[in-house]
Amino acid sequence: MTAQIPLVDYLVLDDTPHLEANECTSCGARYFDRRNACAGCFGTEFRKVTVPTEGEVRAFTIVTFAAPGVPVPFVAAVVDCNGTSVRGNLINVDPDPEHVSLGMKVRLATYSLGLDDNGVEAVGFGFEPA
Repeated sequence: MTAQIPLVDYLVLDDTPHLEANECTSCGARYFDRRNACAGCFGTEFRKVTVPTEGEVRAFTIVTFAAPGVPVPFVAAVVDCNGTSVRGNLINVDPDPEHVSLGMKVRLATYSLGLDDNGVEAVGFGFEPA
């Protein structure tokens, strides 16, 4: 089996890949980056929580211009995973208004970003239609 490394720290690659957030123990606000204090209540204690792998598209845009080497078009979205907002691309769907809509049900999906010189596979995540 090929060794794998997630593209972001909050993507957990196990039998059922999922995202983990840092949740403020005082107010419940969730963050994907490391925090010294909560932006909501200034609490300083956090715990790791598993984010649901299914959600609903709350906002999206179809990106048609990007940095050189980035294939376009693609869909950038905000997905509500049972109260946790996740920014990610929609994958395995045609990037047009006929196939993407607000309220669309989606689920977390992982994909290979390629191998490094040592054969380690980088893995990214997106959301695909459920």
